[in-house]
Amino acid sequence: MERALIKIHGIVQGVGFRPFIHRLVREHDLKGFIKNTSSGVELELDGEREVLERFVSEIPSRAPGLAVIENIETEYGLECGRFENFEIRSSKREAFRNTLISPDICICDDCLREMLTPGDRRYRYPFINCTNCGPRFTIIKDIPYDRAKTSMSDFPMCPACNAEYHDIENRRYHAQPDACPVCGPHVFFMDGEGRACANGDDAIAIARSLLRKGSIIAVKGLGGMHLACRADVEAVARLLRKRKQRDEKPFAVMCRNVECARILCEVSPEEAAVLEGIRRPIVLLRKRKEYEETLRHLSENRCLGVMLPYTPLHVLLFGDDIDALVMTSANLSDTPILYQNEEAVRALHGIADGFLLHNRDIQTRCDDSLCSVLDGREYFLRRSRGYVPQPVRISKRDDLPSVLACGAEQKASFCLTRGGHAFLSQHIGDLKNFETLSFYRNQISHFRRLFDIVPQRIVCDLHPDYLSTETAREMSEEQHIPLLQVQHHHAHLASCMADNALTGEVIGLTWDGTGLGTDGTIWGGECLIGGFETFRRFGSVLPIPLIGGDRAVKEIDRVAFALRHAASCKNDDENASHYEAMLASGVNCPLSSGMGRLFDGAAALLGIKKSAGYEGQGAVLLEAAADEAEDGCFPIEWLEENNTLFFDWRAMVAAMEQRAGAGESTAVLSACFMNTLVRMAEQQCRRARECSGLNRVVLSGGSFQNLYLMKRLPVLLREDGFEVYHQKRVSCNDEGLSLGQAAIALHRLGKETNVSGSTT
Repeated sequence: MERALIKIHGIVQGVGFRPFIHRLVREHDLKGFIKNTSSGVELELDGEREVLERFVSEIPSRAPGLAVIENIETEYGLECGRFENFEIRSSKREAFRNTLISPDICICDDCLREMLTPGDRRYRYPFINCTNCGPRFTIIKDIPYDRAKTSMSDFPMCPACNAEYHDIENRRYHAQPDACPVCGPHVFFMDGEGRACANGDDAIAIARSLLRKGSIIAVKGLGGMHLACRADVEAVARLLRKRKQRDEKPFAVMCRNVECARILCEVSPEEAAVLEGIRRPIVLLRKRKEYEETLRHLSENRCLGVMLPYTPLHVLLFGDDIDALVMTSANLSDTPILYQNEEAVRALHGIADGFLLHNRDIQTRCDDSLCSVLDGREYFLRRSRGYVPQPVRISKRDDLPSVLACGAEQKASFCLTRGGHAFLSQHIGDLKNFETLSFYRNQISHFRRLFDIVPQRIVCDLHPDYLSTETAREMSEEQHIPLLQVQHHHAHLASCMADNALTGEVIGLTWDGTGLGTDGTIWGGECLIGGFETFRRFGSVLPIPLIGGDRAVKEIDRVAFALRHAASCKNDDENASHYEAMLASGVNCPLSSGMGRLFDGAAALLGIKKSAGYEGQGAVLLEAAADEAEDGCFPIEWLEENNTLFFDWRAMVAAMEQRAGAGESTAVLSACFMNTLVRMAEQQCRRARECSGLNRVVLSGGSFQNLYLMKRLPVLLREDGFEVYHQKRVSCNDEGLSLGQAAIALHRLGKETNVSGSTT
């Protein structure tokens, strides 16, 4: 007989881990105890060495679905024999709190079965949950994670729920949101004027009836409100667009199940696995060929964002007779998602015809996550509900100083580090909006309190006018914390490195729309050589004059005019003389090497879109227009200046114009444009390798949300002998930028990050 001291680190509290251990201990006939600690759980067990080792080996593979085990430390000793049974002991208090918090996840199969079983005491109860499912992050106020520090503090448990809560044999053992119709939250319905109409099942029945008739209903979810309407009735969806003033941006759709999703879209086994997984993000799926045009009222491109019901209320709302609903975030233009009942009724007056709400408060708003599926796993466009606040493990070391990274301004996020963990915020939005900026600042304070983090360095973007930079400066001055500013594309490179556990130096293709360069100009189509320590600009895109400055980001035909002008092509624009005068003088025509601007200009030049109704619309529609079977490309020319290798797009633009004028299809020309960028990137990387001897390439930046590029460029680079890495655990766009800022700051603090291969 021997004794084992076992320390398990990770997300192992509030996820049914102790009942799981209790069952596993009983299977192996072991004696001892388990207790929560500030960094996980700790066990002491007596048993035969072989049995103890088998017990430890089975923990990772059999742990509850919500648990995330980062590492297990085991020490064996000779002392044993003083334990008569197995018990759960009081939590151990340590000098600082190091608990990890689970994200919100969807209703589990057991709860779903109970909810749909007549006679069960939770039959059709829309707040059913257990330790394996339900709300976590959005209801928690503070840690330690117990009921008194969540939104459930307003709902004392009835005797039946209390008995479950304290029964280690029950899957609701220490499930903090545990409730039933007797003691828990309830759902209610209000009409468009905010007048109460019904409670409970009657409220759900009214909402279902109105949805079937074509009404628009606000529905309260886990992290905020949605606006829901029938997805199959174009007039209703267009009415919602009109009321919400969302003319062109795609709507997300919630389908009753994956079979309903397959009616509208092509769904691969890997996509189905993500759709049906416990996190339930919105997944971008390819529309079925026959529905590409008929579903344009939902999405104007080839893809549709689809998610499955993730709360019990969603399941009841669909029933057996509603297959698909538009389920879009309920917010006013460019403001955060609404999450409070009274605020929603007031703000959505005239937009929603009714409100299906409940009386469990949302402590933290959290939008739906959005991803594609690439290489068999999530490829994030927005990492939020279902994933946040689960940290990204970037180092094995727990002695690293803490850092606050403030991200960028659009697709804003922040990142706080503690030891080897990086805690990235949920989706925040565009900080130019006052409500969004207030939300951003509030969440920084909330995360610092929740994870007990006192940063020793604050890091932000190089751009002096970003509101994230202003926030960083203010906190730095008020709290006397040193400030570090990091160039935008260097942070993209570092983000992908940290995401993939890379050290040393790499070649970094960092393509996006805008980022302030070290020379004071606008960068965005960059080929960098460097790592966490430093970088140099090896290559870029020939700068494009933006006629009218920021106006060219929306009026993208201005970019097309500048491209034609530079390529000596004919310009028939009615403003030609005015634009030519501006270009000649250089007044209000800042230069940009942004890859996003090149996409915008190509989209306008090919007649796909002249003015962008939302960010990146031109690029999205150009990708959607492309003939995927086309493998041709345009001429690729280079210009070397100031030790930088620039892609000279003028020959490409001239060829594109000539072939468009000859009547060649937009589908072919769109594909050729992107094929040219793919081959240009491969040539650029090859020359960077010749110069540096480096063979690893990282791909980051918002332009790599384009799956046409991502399904071709990595393949071409690997065929040329490169090792290729892209973002896996965080978004490639500016939302993931804060991770790179944090990694750079940690390195510059003199602490080698020693990045691990963990995939928490």
